[in-house]
Amino acid sequence: MEPHPLRKVGSEQEEGFGVQPRRMADLGTVSNLRRSNSSLGKSHRLQGPFGSSEKHENLSSWIPENIKKKECVYFVESSKLSDAGKVVCECGYTREQHLKEATKPHDSRDTEWDPKKHVQEMPTDAFGDIVFTGLGQKYVRVSQDTPSSVIYHLMTQHWGLDVPNLLISVTGGAKNFNMKPRLKSIFRRGLVKVAQTTGAWIITGGSHAGVMKQVGEAVRDFSLGGSYKEGEVITIGVATWGTIHRREGLVHPTVSAAGTEGGFPAEYTLDEEGQGSLTCLDSNHSHFILVDDGTHGQYGVEIPLRTKLEKFISEQTKERGGVAIKIPIVCVVLEGGPGTLHTIYNAITHGTPCVVVEGSGRVADVIAQVASLPISEITISLIQQKLGVFFQEMFETFTEGSVVEWTKKIQDIVRRRQLLTVFREGKDGQQDVDVAILQALLKASRSQDHFGHENWDHQLKLAVAWNRVDIARSEIFTDEWQWKPSDLHPTMTAALISNKPEFVKLFLENGVRLKEFVTWDTLLYLYENLEPSCLFHSKLQKVLAEEPERPACLQMHHVAQVLRELLGDFTQPLYPRPRHSDRPRLSLPVPHIKLNVQGVSLRSLYKRSSGHMTFTMDPVRDLLIWAIVQNRRELAGIIWAQSQDCTAAALACSRILKELSKEEEDTDTSEEMLALADEYELRAIGVFTECYRKDEERAQKLLTRVSEAWGKTTCLQLALEAKDMKFVSHGGIQAFLTKVWWGQLCVDNGLWRVALCMLAFPLLFTGLISFREKRLQAVRGPARARAFFNAPVVIFHLNILSYFAFLCLFAYVLMVDFQPTPSWCECAIYLWLFSLVCEETRQLFYDPDECGLMKKAALYFSDFWNKLDVGAILLFIAGLTCRLIPATLYAGRVVLSLDFIMFCLRLMHIFTVSKTLGPKIIIVKRMMKDVFFFLFLLAVWVVSFGVAKQAILIHNERRVDWIFRGVVYHSYLTIFGQIPAYIDGVNFNPDQCSPNGTDPYKPKCPESDMARHEPAFPEWLTVLLLCLYLLFANILLLNLLIAMFNYTFQQVQEHTDQIWKFQRHDLIEEYHGRPPAPPPFILLSHLQLFIRRVVLKIPARRHRQLKNKLEKNEEAALLSWEIYLKENYLQSQQFQQRQRLEQKIGHISDKVDTMVDLLDRDRLKRSSSVEQRLASLEEQVAQTATALHWIVRTLRDSGFGSETGVPILASQKAAEEQDLELGGRKKVEEPGDGYHVDARHLLYPSRRVTRFPVPNEKVPWETEFLIYNPPFYSAERKDAAATDPMGDVPELLSEISFNAVDGQTDRRSFHGPYAVRGGLPLNPMGRTGLRGRGSLSCFGPNHALHPVVTRWRRNEDGAICRKSIKKMLEVLVVKVPPSELWALPGGSPEPGETLPRKLKQILREESWPCFENLLKHSTEVYKGYMDDPRNTDNAWIETVAVSIHFQDQNDVELKRLNSNLHTRDQDVSIRWQVVDKRIPVYANHKTLLQKVATLFGAHY
Repeated sequence: MEPHPLRKVGSEQEEGFGVQPRRMADLGTVSNLRRSNSSLGKSHRLQGPFGSSEKHENLSSWIPENIKKKECVYFVESSKLSDAGKVVCECGYTREQHLKEATKPHDSRDTEWDPKKHVQEMPTDAFGDIVFTGLGQKYVRVSQDTPSSVIYHLMTQHWGLDVPNLLISVTGGAKNFNMKPRLKSIFRRGLVKVAQTTGAWIITGGSHAGVMKQVGEAVRDFSLGGSYKEGEVITIGVATWGTIHRREGLVHPTVSAAGTEGGFPAEYTLDEEGQGSLTCLDSNHSHFILVDDGTHGQYGVEIPLRTKLEKFISEQTKERGGVAIKIPIVCVVLEGGPGTLHTIYNAITHGTPCVVVEGSGRVADVIAQVASLPISEITISLIQQKLGVFFQEMFETFTEGSVVEWTKKIQDIVRRRQLLTVFREGKDGQQDVDVAILQALLKASRSQDHFGHENWDHQLKLAVAWNRVDIARSEIFTDEWQWKPSDLHPTMTAALISNKPEFVKLFLENGVRLKEFVTWDTLLYLYENLEPSCLFHSKLQKVLAEEPERPACLQMHHVAQVLRELLGDFTQPLYPRPRHSDRPRLSLPVPHIKLNVQGVSLRSLYKRSSGHMTFTMDPVRDLLIWAIVQNRRELAGIIWAQSQDCTAAALACSRILKELSKEEEDTDTSEEMLALADEYELRAIGVFTECYRKDEERAQKLLTRVSEAWGKTTCLQLALEAKDMKFVSHGGIQAFLTKVWWGQLCVDNGLWRVALCMLAFPLLFTGLISFREKRLQAVRGPARARAFFNAPVVIFHLNILSYFAFLCLFAYVLMVDFQPTPSWCECAIYLWLFSLVCEETRQLFYDPDECGLMKKAALYFSDFWNKLDVGAILLFIAGLTCRLIPATLYAGRVVLSLDFIMFCLRLMHIFTVSKTLGPKIIIVKRMMKDVFFFLFLLAVWVVSFGVAKQAILIHNERRVDWIFRGVVYHSYLTIFGQIPAYIDGVNFNPDQCSPNGTDPYKPKCPESDMARHEPAFPEWLTVLLLCLYLLFANILLLNLLIAMFNYTFQQVQEHTDQIWKFQRHDLIEEYHGRPPAPPPFILLSHLQLFIRRVVLKIPARRHRQLKNKLEKNEEAALLSWEIYLKENYLQSQQFQQRQRLEQKIGHISDKVDTMVDLLDRDRLKRSSSVEQRLASLEEQVAQTATALHWIVRTLRDSGFGSETGVPILASQKAAEEQDLELGGRKKVEEPGDGYHVDARHLLYPSRRVTRFPVPNEKVPWETEFLIYNPPFYSAERKDAAATDPMGDVPELLSEISFNAVDGQTDRRSFHGPYAVRGGLPLNPMGRTGLRGRGSLSCFGPNHALHPVVTRWRRNEDGAICRKSIKKMLEVLVVKVPPSELWALPGGSPEPGETLPRKLKQILREESWPCFENLLKHSTEVYKGYMDDPRNTDNAWIETVAVSIHFQDQNDVELKRLNSNLHTRDQDVSIRWQVVDKRIPVYANHKTLLQKVATLFGAHY
């Protein structure tokens, strides 16, 4: 069923985008916002949100204080009735809907209803949440006079909306209209995409009809489909309160009574059938602003407020990442009527770009049809024809005046093509509305006048704010502008902070070098702008809070402190703590990296000394860390691809992420960090694999190379600290560890050979053992023996033999030879243990990395086996102490026996080196954890059953040992089948128990009947408890333990090899640094070590095989080689990515979609081309027939005929029109469009005067224009004496002598005599749409002087700058507020004066004669009419433009001029500006500058 047609004017509800010339009092009300609740305003920025009740209270108090509604307070009966037939007031409301005061008897004299007098503002009573069938939105009822700043504050602070990056105002038809399904789908998808990707606000009329309904359905489809990434679409509906159907449900009754609460939530139901002349709100909008003027049923009330609100928002500045942009605004037009045309005209007039969707109907199609035509071809007849096609139903309502107005407005709209974009489905390469919208904004920005590169920079900032890298690639990074890398640095910073990796990648492709971009100050700025939700940010805040100087300013050494916690104490600080003499923010430019594949040179590290510490400034590393600590996957990947020490960088990233994941409270974020850590581990493996395949020796050097950039650590050390088991288990690393394990021996030596040589070392000199070095292979002396016994594998096996001998001797002493006085065997054990203590002490104090004693001790005790060693030694000391005391001899033996168990357990660590036993030991360790948790569960059942059994059977057992036996011991043994004999009474025997519990060797008897010698306890209960206990403990729990063991085995078995290879390193490193002699002979090595460290003060050094510091040249060559192979790895990864089945399917799908689009576009092009060719052919055939008819008639008359009858053949226009249609190129305007344009603007500048519309064809006075009736306007001026009369009274005008010198006023025109009609002169250039003199001072020509003062632009060396071979000029310009455009220092001189007023304002008075002298020697470049917005039919400006050029920079007159430039008003600005077509000056002044540039052959 069709809804009832809405009774409203066509211009109402369709508008909403017209921009007022001046903002009213919006900003003046900002101070009133201070009354708002400040705590709520801050809640949007704080980490912890307020409670819902507090928010409710703040919002409920703030809105009534700052936002008002309007109510009619005087009931005046109207002659019209409501739809229900009731008597209504002039405001449209019934008597019942008025306040009580309004319906009381009033003075009968005041019978006329006046909205200004009878409508008053009151606190609003409708705001809060509105619910549409389960969907919740925000709404508020506001007065039409509510300042835009208050509404904006409500939306951003109280509603919590983020400041938009773009404002999209959708306007068009307010009634339902039909669109083609494909066009509707394209529009919906594109609109939502541009809003969602750019973070835009969409503003519409908010009703459930017309274009607003189309927008709502687009948002609905987006929310249901979820086809785009995260982020909701903000859709704001600005509607008229008095036209909303069922608006009563939005008013909360308590608000009207008390004024303290709002409707939370208000339920609203769509009722299109019963809405009548009203309209329903669209349920798919997210927010509503309901504008109230106190009337009912009046449409268009919201248009002024919406206009001001959109303008206010577009004037706000959004800053992100140090880059600030004004919020851009674009108008999107669908369908529409006369009001929509007015909206488009206002938008274009005020510089707002518009996107018109062709095919949507009516106004949109009219504009789209003529948009590509020259202005001279857009005639009244053409517009009338188009209106007849697209406005068939209401065409008869168009008067001649309205058609003229339409023609004038459309001409002005099309004239500013840079602001008008027509979206044609499948044409002009346009496929998506979102691209068309963004291209329209960039095109509009490109057309604006800016100094230098500001125009392109502004476009780039917009693209970054929108996060549309596709637009940046296609529209900004083109051949039209060559970007300097330094120009991209600010936007690069913004892209980094706002996490836009695609833009970072784009900037790197276009010349930005991280080595030049990342300075000390830049890095500090980036850390100051970390995401507040980032864990690293909170850790930095904790570090700053611990600073003694409060409040502390963030410095890089604070960052280094947190990074060292994450990387580990084995690393050096990455950034130094500045000394008092250092700058707090040090900028360190880094030299450019020179890559040489052969490794000849690599300048990559820039060192600076700070005290005793040397640190490395590596910008790529610094930026990588900044991205990693924020868990930014894509950004870190792009930066890592630029790194040089890439393997170490990947391992360091893995370490940082794993450490952060341990502290991260958010589970999802923690999992993302671990996944990213695994990804970087795989990258390290990939690069190392490429290196290992290429050269094993150099790859192994990478493992042990000391990396200055990463805190003087190695790749191997980073991998071990990060527990990157996959990396450590890599074949190349295991081969390296095996080589370290075998020392200088060949790896292929069998263990049996090593064992033989250990037992009979003279075999070393027989060649049984082979060495890696040829020198040792040839030598037969002590060096060969030293190399053999220093090999870790030999040291390990000697220690095994020694340890087994120790255990055997220990067991022999405990079981056979434990005498009251220690025997020699026992003394040998003491000596042996003393050597073990010395070795553990050496390991504790061995600190080659200079970590410090406390950190080294913490590292030592972090190892389980070290804890076991210390425990065994301490237990041995305790046993020895007891053993030496005769009274505790036996206790000492018991303690030593227990200690023997601990020493035997130590064997498990020794066997971890075995490839067979090592993985099994790992499984046993994991299962021990399962046993611990199992015992916890088992203890619950054992204790619960034991206590219950003991309480039921035994009465008041007071012996603690027997309580423990009954509760725990017996219950535990029951699991293994030892069931208590007396639990069921069958085997009850009183002789086996003690009745009173006095026998210490017998348990107390259970409850029994002593007379009958039978048990008295309930046997059925104890048996039932026993069965349940055995069921759960023996069956359930034991099977659970087996299942846990099985799961652990299955889980660990898959990774056992990796775990074993990872833990193998610890054993290898331990024996690599261990003295070669086994205990107890190791005491000799300890004595030597004591002399070296304590007596001779020789510091400890790590062996070069595990940590090697390379020479600079060697390190540079190695890193160059690694970078080269990293590129190979990245290319192989990209190739593998492309070869995946999903990628291939996606690629084929994209190709198919592209082919379908091309075919559709080609079909449209062909059909359009055929239609054009057929039309041209029909025209040619018709003209040919006419020519033939003329020839026949001429021949019939036997003469040559008359020349006037000869038909003129039409030109071939099909190809040109086709090029214009497909390429969208602008034709050269014909001379007919050379009329004045600025002088015909409908809005007269700075005044509320509207000109009569004058289309191009009606400009000449000779052209008949019967309906031409322009208004008369002459402004009052301060200089009334020098001003012509204001009115058009003939008596006053008769005193003026036109076309002559009238006193001090020259009324002669440079274009010759002009006509005078009705006592008023006529503008020689034609009609302007306004009579009178306007704001000019005189009727007729108002003469002006515009001196163009220029000089050559020079560089620092004094040479003249050139562009495109031509020299560049600089011109003197001035800016006088409130105008934002610059101008030439000219204007109309005072009567009798030579210099213009504006020129006098910028020159000192003493220099005026000198400048008059310059004017005498100047060159005239133009004399004549100026197209100025102030011109009228009877007054116009004519100017003389003269050129004053200073050829030499040392010109005396130029120096004198510069010294005398002075502004009396501080708001007036002066500057020398480069002459360019983009210079932001008035359009008519640009024409003068172009003439001057042509005069000197300079660039323009």
